[in-house]
Amino acid sequence: MPGLSEDARAKVNLTLRVLGRRADGYHDLVSLVAFADCADRLTLEPGSDASLAINGPGGNDCGAVSDNLVLKAARLLAERVPGLQLGAFTLDKRLPVAAGIGGGSADAAAALRLLARLNALAPDDPRIMDAARATGADVPVCVASRSAIMTGIGEQLSPVCAPRMACVMVNPRVPVATAEGFSALGLRKGEILTGVVDVVRSRKWPAEDSPVEEWLKALAHAANDLEAPAIKIQPVIGEVLSGLRDLAGVRLARMSGSGATCFALFDTEAEAAAAGQALQASHPQWWVHAGTLN
Repeated sequence: MPGLSEDARAKVNLTLRVLGRRADGYHDLVSLVAFADCADRLTLEPGSDASLAINGPGGNDCGAVSDNLVLKAARLLAERVPGLQLGAFTLDKRLPVAAGIGGGSADAAAALRLLARLNALAPDDPRIMDAARATGADVPVCVASRSAIMTGIGEQLSPVCAPRMACVMVNPRVPVATAEGFSALGLRKGEILTGVVDVVRSRKWPAEDSPVEEWLKALAHAANDLEAPAIKIQPVIGEVLSGLRDLAGVRLARMSGSGATCFALFDTEAEAAAAGQALQASHPQWWVHAGTLN
């Protein structure tokens, strides 16, 4: 069988509310997620054992290959599917690392999709999602890579029909560890933020086929609770957000996930493209992508 390939699309947290911290130390959250048109690329050559080679502009930032989530996901699926055929993965790493856009999780999800195709597993085979949950909290939503509401620690998914939205994504090329961002919230084990819970439960997102304008209005009344802690950890995030909010035509600017990637939404793709070019020209050291979310 010839090599197979999959895109590992960037995940963007349009909203992220932290509801509290569970007794086991994990944080309960609610997050509206969409996926961007920028991605890593993962290929698989069938073979007897799992291996991984990493290249691309972000390859040197990925750390030890043995710790990569692609291999972890492959191993966990093999534990659940007797006789699973594996092979040699090659990752073209283009998304920034430790950036709040689920790059590693998207790569792991792409590995699961590739192995499912190679082994003729049905896309809804429960063993795929079981392996995804065991790999990491963001991996399940990346398996389908479609807009959804994530709850629990991120493993509980409710699909939504978010519209296509023009955007600019920016990463100042500084990493932010997810655990560090949550730790900065300072929540005790078992602490529940009752006020936030009430607000989140009462929130209603626009219905399917609602115009983009309704979504923009709804998003303006939401938030990312990790944004303020992340700015304290990496103050340059505040500079990125300020730069995005100063762009012509911007409708909303916010941080994604635990950072440091931030995004801005626009009415048209032409406005987003022009804004991205202006921002890249003024900050050539930043990673900038102009495109769409959906």
